[in-house]
Amino acid sequence: MTKQLFIKFRKRLFLSLLYLVVSMAAYAQTKQIRGTVVDEKNEPLPGATVKAKSGKGSASTGADGKFTVTVPQNEQTLTASFIGFDLREVSIAGQTNITIKMVPSSKSLEEVVVIGYGTQRREAVTGSVASISGDKMRDVPSTGITQALQGRLPGVELAQTSTQPGAAMRIRVRGTRSLTASNDPLIVLDGIPFTGSINDINPNDIQSLDILKDASATAIYGSRGANGVILVTTTKGRKDQKATLSYNGYVGAKDVFSRYPMMSGQELADLRVAANYSPKLGADEADGVNTDWQDLLYQTGMVNSHDIGIVGGTSHGSYNFGLGYYKDQGVIPTQQYDRITLRASIDQEIGKYFRMGFTSNNNYNLTQGSNVGMYGILSMSPLASPYNQDGTWRRVIHMPQDDQWVYSKEIVDSLEDQWLSQTRGYATYNALYGEFKIPGIEGLKYRANVGLDFRQSNGGDFTGKGVNSVNATTPSTASVSNANTYHWAVENLLTYDRTFKEKHRVNVVGLYSLEQNKYNRSRMSAKDIPFEDFQFYNLGQAAGEITIAPGDQQYELTGLMSWMGRVMYSYNDRYMLSATLRSDGSSRLAPGFKWHTYPAVSAGWNIGNEPFMKNISAINSLKLRVGFGQTSNQAVAPYSTLGTLSTRPYNFGSAYSTGFYVSRLPNPALGWEYSKTWNYGVDFALLNNRLSGTVEYYITNTEDLLLDKNLPPTAGVTKFTGNIGKTQNKGIEISLNGQILSDANGWNWEAGVNFYANQNKITGLASGLTRDENNWWFVGHPINVIFDWEKTGLWQEGEPVTDYESGGTAGMIKVKYTGDYDANGKPVRKIGTADRQILDADPDFQGGFNTRLAYKGFDLSAVAVFQSGGILLSSLYGTAGYLNMMSGRRGNVKVDYWTPENPDAKYPNPAGPRTGDNPKYGSTLGYFDASYLKMRTISLGYNFNQKWVKKAGINRFRVYGTVQNPFVLFSPYYKESGMDPETNSAGDQNTAVANAFNSRMLIIGTNAPSTRNYLFGVNVTF
Repeated sequence: MTKQLFIKFRKRLFLSLLYLVVSMAAYAQTKQIRGTVVDEKNEPLPGATVKAKSGKGSASTGADGKFTVTVPQNEQTLTASFIGFDLREVSIAGQTNITIKMVPSSKSLEEVVVIGYGTQRREAVTGSVASISGDKMRDVPSTGITQALQGRLPGVELAQTSTQPGAAMRIRVRGTRSLTASNDPLIVLDGIPFTGSINDINPNDIQSLDILKDASATAIYGSRGANGVILVTTTKGRKDQKATLSYNGYVGAKDVFSRYPMMSGQELADLRVAANYSPKLGADEADGVNTDWQDLLYQTGMVNSHDIGIVGGTSHGSYNFGLGYYKDQGVIPTQQYDRITLRASIDQEIGKYFRMGFTSNNNYNLTQGSNVGMYGILSMSPLASPYNQDGTWRRVIHMPQDDQWVYSKEIVDSLEDQWLSQTRGYATYNALYGEFKIPGIEGLKYRANVGLDFRQSNGGDFTGKGVNSVNATTPSTASVSNANTYHWAVENLLTYDRTFKEKHRVNVVGLYSLEQNKYNRSRMSAKDIPFEDFQFYNLGQAAGEITIAPGDQQYELTGLMSWMGRVMYSYNDRYMLSATLRSDGSSRLAPGFKWHTYPAVSAGWNIGNEPFMKNISAINSLKLRVGFGQTSNQAVAPYSTLGTLSTRPYNFGSAYSTGFYVSRLPNPALGWEYSKTWNYGVDFALLNNRLSGTVEYYITNTEDLLLDKNLPPTAGVTKFTGNIGKTQNKGIEISLNGQILSDANGWNWEAGVNFYANQNKITGLASGLTRDENNWWFVGHPINVIFDWEKTGLWQEGEPVTDYESGGTAGMIKVKYTGDYDANGKPVRKIGTADRQILDADPDFQGGFNTRLAYKGFDLSAVAVFQSGGILLSSLYGTAGYLNMMSGRRGNVKVDYWTPENPDAKYPNPAGPRTGDNPKYGSTLGYFDASYLKMRTISLGYNFNQKWVKKAGINRFRVYGTVQNPFVLFSPYYKESGMDPETNSAGDQNTAVANAFNSRMLIIGTNAPSTRNYLFGVNVTF
């Protein structure tokens, strides 16, 4: 027995020694290569795959981008690959430690994009989808998503409605479709429809953003996607990712881009002489005085942004946590926006079949200073000194016909607790999911998404006794407002995703969802607050009137139920087909009309993958797409089917009571507004993928518009909401991206440009009407038009002005005459309302460009936006703003006006005919060519890659400087005024004349001035 054990031991020892010898021999024939894989910015790429070219040996990089790979001794080349980057081959001859620098792939067809309820390789996308990564968005440091996106994606128009800190921009995807219903796109945050303000989302939290533009892409979101869909995906961790800590922050100063171009004291005095204005001076005015009121108000604003994040993963899950703080202090005292954001996401596999996780985005924000406007400053006379003889501030200045309360930076700062406006917001947006792979059926899984959101807004305003009033005894006023939004959504998805025989790819999605939104708002105001320390916190103690206006109270409860099915099929990466069918039921619409079902279908052909294209080296990829779909819009006010009762107080004898009257008729047949869209697209990559791009053409016809129809006075009711009217949108979009230099002696240079043109028109109105002059709607013309006289110049001496104008004089505004002429060539009538013209306000085309140049650790990037044509409305120059009255009554914008000695001027004779306070036809003075090219941002950065950085445990260390809004080119308005040509107000805001323009018309008004910002930032990852 012992002998047998000895023999067995001897055999095993011999085998072990033999194995050891063979292993050592094999080991002697291999070698280890260590190194780091980085991107074009020299930042580590975790999860990249490094292989021996022979295929014998591979490894993956860790969170720090490092790898160790064992390869044969005679191996000469390594390959590195990573999604979104070109395959890289590197020689390892004589090296044991190398750095592999990856170059982003210019072949955009290989990217993965979010398409709604899933992702898809761009190569297989058949609808119209525009995408941008979070890193590229952050090339433009900004308050929110809208500022960062401007000019970056074709077909996506972002326009300013306010320049105050914290203001978001208006978003239009492929133009305007509806006349009175919402034209805002649907925003989806981490898979759940988003109900808050887009500025609630911190741009530093975004991983990617995808915009679905045509109906074949948006139909999966049903009626909510009628105006496009913006899919926001926040940053997530990855499995097996080493935990990393990152800090991204910047600070900067803000200065006024350009002051409002107001007249000096002497220029205003000269204007009064030219206008024959009397008296020449007010009680507080004097010759030789020249007060720059804007100089007394503006301050240097400051911007601060700080974000800390922790991201990582385990073998079965990932996590991400982040905290951010943003502060934007305006150039007008007390105007400020503060935001604190907190995010968290966890994704965890549980066993073999189950996976679950959640994402939570939370924020608190505070907006201040909306009460401090610019009109009072701009309208004050520069001939008046702000100081009394003893050097103290005047409380009021007396102009010839007007008294004006005096304010400045010093005064506003001193009234911090007596004149304030604040809006506090808190929001939490939460998405939870559970996903179950169904055993026995490969590719089949069930997923449940639950969205739970809450948003609260609390506003408070207080104006102390005599503040902002020429009367020192004016009682104090205060108001409070509260708004709450409760939103939940439940989505049930069944997905089948399978590839057969490596050529047939099938993806099927079925959905059933429920969604409910509850909103309530209240407001109350009071006068004569007994103790100013109360501010707006105890209105019940007010000694004066307490008002709870019925129109300031609101409650809404709306719901949506949906069914959806989508099938996507691809054969051999050459032929793609996608079909969607969705049915929505909306509580907003009338019984019997609540449900609508609409289809969408699209197809694609990857010509570049056909065998006959293999020998055409200049074309790397080429794809044709076509799609058709129908979407619906139910974005009318809830309860529109029921009509409206409004209140009216009245006296009946000695009794005081409140009555009700019908202000809007019910419509028991109110149904969906729907659009049909055709989309045609070409995607391509040329010249070894150095040039790639997309060209698209679309046409959208919208019918059964949700529109208020006015009724004749004899009806006793002013209007009702119905399905009335039609519109059409069509346009073309071009996007080009080029890799000009690719690692040429250390140089990398890439650039992109996009153009898009949208033409919309009204094709039908209520009851067959072709004109609605009150709303500026005209069949055959765009939705955004101006209905007014058309200025053609100024009447000059010797011209027959009186033939056209009763009491006309030389130097007055000349407008287009559309009447007939008699045999002697004289007009048969005077110019009147019949001569008003329909002037198209939309630009001919618009777009943007971006570029990035890098050399070793340095990088220089720039982003610009532009538009050509269209009409820019400026209430500063037009009559609606009361700042170009040209009489000298108040402060006046600086203009070159007509006199007998200056007949070539653009602006009329100040002594000419007037309509009310303004020159006749003075509204035409506010229309400008809207063309401009504006550099949004220029950034210069440096990435530190020295050894001390690595020794300090830092994976990435970058510093950069940025200037925002550095300059403007090709703008007639900028040339005239020196001001930023971008709009800053809605049409019904910041004008002296109420309702001068419809709110859909954006203008340049007396909002906070545009700023030029100088930032310094740091990005660090540990």
